[in-house]
Amino acid sequence: MSDFNSFVIFAEMRTGSNLLEATLNAIKRVTCFGEAFNPYMLGWHGTDQIRGVTMAEREADPLRLLDAITSRADHLSGFRYFHDHDPRVFDAIMANRRCAKIILTRNPVDSYVSTELAWQTNQWKLNETETPIPAAITYDGAAFRETLAQIQAFQGRVLHELQTSGQAAYWLNYDDLRDSKVMTGLLHWLGRTDLEEVGTASDQVPQNPREMTEKVSNFDEMRGDLARLDPFQLSRIPTFEPRRGPAVPSFITTEAGGGLLFMPVRGGPSDLVEAWLAAVGGEAGGNHTQNSLRAWLRKHPNRRSFTVLRHPLRRAWVAFTHLLGGAPAALRQQLRDMNRVALPPDEALFALGPDEQARIFAEFLDFLRRSLNGQVSLPVLPIWASQTEVLSGFSRFLLPDMVLREDTLERDLGWLATAVGQPPAQLPEPEPMPDFLNDRELQQAARAAYQRDYVHFGFPNRP
Repeated sequence: MSDFNSFVIFAEMRTGSNLLEATLNAIKRVTCFGEAFNPYMLGWHGTDQIRGVTMAEREADPLRLLDAITSRADHLSGFRYFHDHDPRVFDAIMANRRCAKIILTRNPVDSYVSTELAWQTNQWKLNETETPIPAAITYDGAAFRETLAQIQAFQGRVLHELQTSGQAAYWLNYDDLRDSKVMTGLLHWLGRTDLEEVGTASDQVPQNPREMTEKVSNFDEMRGDLARLDPFQLSRIPTFEPRRGPAVPSFITTEAGGGLLFMPVRGGPSDLVEAWLAAVGGEAGGNHTQNSLRAWLRKHPNRRSFTVLRHPLRRAWVAFTHLLGGAPAALRQQLRDMNRVALPPDEALFALGPDEQARIFAEFLDFLRRSLNGQVSLPVLPIWASQTEVLSGFSRFLLPDMVLREDTLERDLGWLATAVGQPPAQLPEPEPMPDFLNDRELQQAARAAYQRDYVHFGFPNRP
């Protein structure tokens, strides 16, 4: 037996939610209160209160209205909720396990065209005694894609919350709404097993049953634009890399100018930047906590924050040299035993010639590819994590003002010094890299390991 005492219909404009609401409201002890959390109206146009709560009171405390709707004794009450409705109630809706989640969807192109027609004609509902207003819309590809992205992001958020909380939803498509067997199943799922058959509402009829070519004036243009979309995400770069935190303790602050905040990427040219910070002047500080860094940010409103990217192949080489000389012996042994990296015994690591280094480095690059794809048991260490994910971790606390590149670092840091009113300082010479990094196969192996970085930041194959 269902334990639901309320429901929410997650839908969007022109998905059939009015028809579903009418079907529910025809049943005794079931009430759907429209778009109760639409910022521009209260439930329906012209309504001044729902369950004794006015629009002004809802704006001051939306949870008051949510409680008034969902806590009625011996009554199943609910509402429709779209992606652009009051976000302050979303978490409370999802946390309420006694609130049934109904998800209503429709072909997004049909919804878009129907919505544009409704805006154009101001005809949002149609009964059998009314005449539809003939109209055609002009398809706007940019507007459609923006709306689609917003709706898909919201649906993804709903799905994620359902999965992580262990809840199930009742999924409906627009075409299901006139199927009495489906409507009966919905009400039985909601707990109304006393109902033998649920008929669909008969006071509304389809508004635009014409072919799409009659409803869209630039149909061929629309078809061409939609063909360029990627509904199956064939171009998506899959990622199985774990999310990273902001790494605040690694951040370095100085008092130079209005304040400088360096957000280092492990394996990048941090030594060069720290030497530059010392040359620019000002007391440097590190080992921040999030609270201490927030206090520093408040005291330095004119600060500049920055990070520096390094070419993935060079950065992988730094991770490799760290593995040889600075990593625990147990990590090297794990790579030998379980991860197909044929490292020589520790005592012979620094007697390797260039050819042997290149061969083992190629094996290490293949290990990095598998590591970032979640195919090994070892955790992804910060020194070889993708720079894309490292910067994503930064953004969970603070976005850097500037993302600089190692290959133009002297120019970029000179500009940064000028921006904070400090004289430019000379950069020390960078550490040389071995010539064999110009090998085409190594470059391709690095691209395979760090595909996200190459695509997101536009790195060339050759450092």
